[in-house]
Amino acid sequence: MTHSKGICHLAGAGPGDLGLVTLKTRECVERADVIVYDHLCNPEILKWAPKAERIYAGKKAGDHAMTQEEINALLVEKTAQGKNVVRLKGGDPFLFGRGGEEAEALAAAGLAFEIVPGVSSALAAPAYAGIPVTHRGHGSQLTIFTGHEDPAKAESAIDYARLAATPGAKVMLMGTERIGQVAEALLAHGADPETPVAMVRWGTLGRQRTIQGPLKDIGRIAAEADFRPPAVTVFGGVVEMRRKLNWYESRPLFGKRIVVTRTRKQAGALTAALRELGADVLELPTIRIEPPTDLLEFGRLVQDSHSYDWLVFTSPNGAEAFFEMFYKLYDDAREIGGTRIAAIGPATAARVKDFRLKVDIQPREFVAEAIVREFQKEGSLDNERILIVRAEVTRDVLAPAFNRLGAIVDEAVAYRTVPETDDLSGAVARFREEGADLITFTSSSTVENFLALKLPLPPRLKTASIGPVTSKKMRELGLRVDVEAKEYDIPGLTNAIERFYGVRG
Repeated sequence: MTHSKGICHLAGAGPGDLGLVTLKTRECVERADVIVYDHLCNPEILKWAPKAERIYAGKKAGDHAMTQEEINALLVEKTAQGKNVVRLKGGDPFLFGRGGEEAEALAAAGLAFEIVPGVSSALAAPAYAGIPVTHRGHGSQLTIFTGHEDPAKAESAIDYARLAATPGAKVMLMGTERIGQVAEALLAHGADPETPVAMVRWGTLGRQRTIQGPLKDIGRIAAEADFRPPAVTVFGGVVEMRRKLNWYESRPLFGKRIVVTRTRKQAGALTAALRELGADVLELPTIRIEPPTDLLEFGRLVQDSHSYDWLVFTSPNGAEAFFEMFYKLYDDAREIGGTRIAAIGPATAARVKDFRLKVDIQPREFVAEAIVREFQKEGSLDNERILIVRAEVTRDVLAPAFNRLGAIVDEAVAYRTVPETDDLSGAVARFREEGADLITFTSSSTVENFLALKLPLPPRLKTASIGPVTSKKMRELGLRVDVEAKEYDIPGLTNAIERFYGVRG
């Protein structure tokens, strides 16, 4: 028997929506040394484990990255090395996921493993299409089967005669390309030709698509719609409930593909807001936040921050970098002394408040010029010492304005933005292949770095800007501005996009 301190978690990644990944699976991913993941796992899950070794073992029709035997051997090898391994499988690992075979291989090798169940697409995809798979009015029995096997085979593991006669709803996983043959097999064994059928593609995601029709016509309907995997198919009277319960596909931005170009770390808030409205969001981070070129100089200025009359924060990134450095140098917030704090924009102010410090000045407008006007209301700035915390490359507005008002100004360069080159989620490939309806820009640097990618722009692509400074940069670089937020923050941008698509008023 092999002796190892390693363990393999056979974990369900859920049906696609990140919100349906279990807490247990997320904990396993965050602790993982190695992640072996499938084709149907949402790749955004991988961002929870930035330092883990990632191995793609996806299998789809006609394209297998690894055979099942190779996957089994890989899991045994990595676990035997003492690694914390996560085998990430779409849906639930034990529901047509071959998780049982992988567990057998680990057990045979004497290795530790754990099963982490997941939300199956067999239940979730119908639910997101407004179809309850059980309902008192339509039968209280549920049958789940795989359509992966060709019904025309001489020997089939599926008894179509019994399946056709079984009451209640039936859910078929896989087999989208064989729906016509499956329907014929069910009809040949006595199924009602008028049985309602729904097919849900990419269920629980913003690109979800649903078609439906009677059993006798569903093969033709799917072919005419060019309906492709991955999809879940539901047979039975419960499909009729969709007319009343189609909640997800009725959301305001459903059917709109929107690109988010913030940093990977910051994209979450805008992505979550747009997805809540039903949009299919492509996170395409164009910039990454890195420490400043002169980190020692930044540290020196942070160390002396208590000697200034004012600290001025121009962005949430600057505030975060400042306090990260501050608490490396000091262990008590009171070391900042009597320094007063100003912040541009509510997001920056909120980040400062996260560190339990008061913001003394926050202008109504979220631009640098507005904060200068607010300072003028405070009275004379003669000989006032001001430390501006900013990005390495930014508009040179604040320092000259404060100098003209008589202040003594220093600038602490807290971070720099660099082009993001990692396409972990495959968003760049999707944008190339599928295009998008709208692309969002939240800073001048996101505009510059997106255009540097030299991606082909779909002819009808619309653009959305977080505010006038970003809009100015867009126009300078030849981009049209279709949407501009009236309030220069993420909620303001989200509201502007919602209004643009006519879902309010």
